[in-house]
Amino acid sequence: MDFLQELNAVQKNAVKDIKASSLVIAGAGSGKTRVLTYKIAYLLKSNFKSYRILALTFTNKAAKEMKNRVVKLVGEDIVKDLWMGTFHSIFAKILRFEAEKINFPKDFTIYDNQDSKNLLKEIIKNLRLDPEIYKPNDVLSRISSAKNNLITAKFYANSHELLERDKMSRRPEISKIYSIYTNRCFSSGAMDYDDLLLQMNILFKNNDDILKKYQKRFDFILVDEYQDTNYSQYLIIKKLSAIHKKICVVGDDSQSIYSFRGARIENILNFKNDFPDYNLYKLERNYRSTQNIVNLSNEIIKKNRIKIEKKVFSKNEIGSKIKVVKCFNDGEEANLTVANILELKNLEKFDYSDFAILYRTNAQSRIFEEALRKGKIPYKIFGGLSFYQRKEIKDIIAYCRFLVNKKDTEALLRIINYPKRAIGNTTVSKIVEFSNSKNISVWKIIFNIEKVNFLNSRAKNSIKKFYKLIELLSIESKKKDAYEIIKLIVSKTGILNELKKNTTIEGISRYENLEELLSAVKNFTMDEDEEDISLSSFLQKIAVLTDIEKDDGKNDFLSLMTVHASKGLEFKNIFLVGMEENLFPSGMSISSQSKIEEERRLFYVGVTRAEKNLIISYTNLRYRFGEFMDAKKSRFIDEMDDRFIYFVGEQVEVEKNIYNFSKNKRPKKDFFQEKLQNLRKITNDKVNFENEDHSSEFKINYNLVIGQNVEHQRFGFGKILHIEGVFPNKRAKILFRKDGEKILLLKFAKFRDNNLN
Repeated sequence: MDFLQELNAVQKNAVKDIKASSLVIAGAGSGKTRVLTYKIAYLLKSNFKSYRILALTFTNKAAKEMKNRVVKLVGEDIVKDLWMGTFHSIFAKILRFEAEKINFPKDFTIYDNQDSKNLLKEIIKNLRLDPEIYKPNDVLSRISSAKNNLITAKFYANSHELLERDKMSRRPEISKIYSIYTNRCFSSGAMDYDDLLLQMNILFKNNDDILKKYQKRFDFILVDEYQDTNYSQYLIIKKLSAIHKKICVVGDDSQSIYSFRGARIENILNFKNDFPDYNLYKLERNYRSTQNIVNLSNEIIKKNRIKIEKKVFSKNEIGSKIKVVKCFNDGEEANLTVANILELKNLEKFDYSDFAILYRTNAQSRIFEEALRKGKIPYKIFGGLSFYQRKEIKDIIAYCRFLVNKKDTEALLRIINYPKRAIGNTTVSKIVEFSNSKNISVWKIIFNIEKVNFLNSRAKNSIKKFYKLIELLSIESKKKDAYEIIKLIVSKTGILNELKKNTTIEGISRYENLEELLSAVKNFTMDEDEEDISLSSFLQKIAVLTDIEKDDGKNDFLSLMTVHASKGLEFKNIFLVGMEENLFPSGMSISSQSKIEEERRLFYVGVTRAEKNLIISYTNLRYRFGEFMDAKKSRFIDEMDDRFIYFVGEQVEVEKNIYNFSKNKRPKKDFFQEKLQNLRKITNDKVNFENEDHSSEFKINYNLVIGQNVEHQRFGFGKILHIEGVFPNKRAKILFRKDGEKILLLKFAKFRDNNLN
């Protein structure tokens, strides 16, 4: 078969092994998809019938890509009856054939997540449970976890351990909700996504004849990304392959990063126990990355104790060493990232599509979005919404919009019952209907709520409380700046507590986004270029940010995404940002060795997305809730081998106007260096620095005066031009010899303890 000549020796051996079970450990960039597709083609050319081959993937995209490649190798006619698709699509197909065995109609409905949440909302409402305690997202996550561990509603109700766990979490009615939810789905002839796996297991467990039928049906089974399978998927695969034992699973234990979705790394680690006669193939040649990137990734992952040993190598160019950038704060990190992107693009003629910025949490995207917009760099966010488009941010902005403009009815309707304040949909509908019929604004009706006769006293009282809240915030908004009033909004409305008490992964992400919003507003109010720091001014500024750049048919845009979302992708240039303790690794993982190892695997995934250039960055300070918090370099940076990296010390803070480029002209490739040179020239012309004494230690000093010459720990010698504010937010504008004007918070700035005047 000629197409086998396109494979390396290990790939070829893995493809040709069709008489036994095999485990293919595929290092990053080693040709995993190629092995799977060529193996299917080889099976078809070896007289295996297409309808007797089962190939399981995790995404429709992967299944489509693999099928197209197989078609190119052997022709469409041979491939058309192949059982290839996602776990859910293949199992749904089998369940429709065998629906009567589990008492479902053949045309059963499949609920998506939103369908499931809507049903749960209704059940929670009918049971008169507190929706703040029994949040549909949380309940659905609990039910999903149970199903993927093959725990039915009936088993759940009889499990003392599970019931006690729910009592401890103040949600003792989860079992009842699960039971009603299951019955409602069944009576509606519907399954959710997790049911497709659960019902397959039930079908095989209760119907031995059906199990044997499909065991005999599939002569060969192939599974992609085996390290991502959960317990339910694992059992189905194990049962289906029990007779022929002709199975090939492909994956990489070093890229097992989805335990929060139920994935079990044990499935791939213990493959040898399930199939003792298996053959192991290690794809260790990386075709994607430079030697330095590959060598670094090997050094990273070898720190994990639980793994299958492999030594990935590259025959590509040695490449540049990995740059590790230490930044002063997260604003500087974003600006320097953009500066490096522009420099690389112009120096090496890359397209924007050759770049990706990867971060640990979605909340981190906000500050990079703003820097990219200033730099006129087109981008897209993958695996998440643009920062100002996220629900929790839009909810808070809706409060801001309404305080500024009482005619903004859409904003009013968004906030009137968020957080929940006993103003139900029926009440709101009646008010809106009356507003439309009388052509009176909704706010005017609320203002005169005592005069309406279509609401009961309970509803009126709830609306009066809302009115008083808005009036209080309106009065304060005329006295406070944007940061102070938004901080008051999230506190007085209950939004802060609403987000704080939700400890699910989604809830924590929303809370982090709130932190980022407050940090963004704080930056706005501290920007000396902003003459007006009112709420209205802030809203005007972000109004131009809320529309993500549209794709005008061109595909040249930079990608922004979490490291989780980047798995399976590759880019010539990767910027891996926010490498700090409690962020990466996550603060939720540092108390567990197994979780730290998963965080390290996630770091490995981020590093191995890069083909040519990898830039890793971290900060000394990070804004959280509008305040600078000390940040500590990630332990993973300390673990990296010095042979493959080089450190860039604390960077010169990039001035805000460094990205105010002409709309019709891109900056020259060395604009960053030129800007700094110009700053130095201006500084030397303006200030005469005297008596440069290098004795004494650097300390925080609140007793500075205008006109005083100082020596800063980081920026060197400068002269104080202006001082404003009071403790703890006292700030000084200082003109430095080397780096120009800076505004420094004195509670963080350290100066040498001497008198330079």
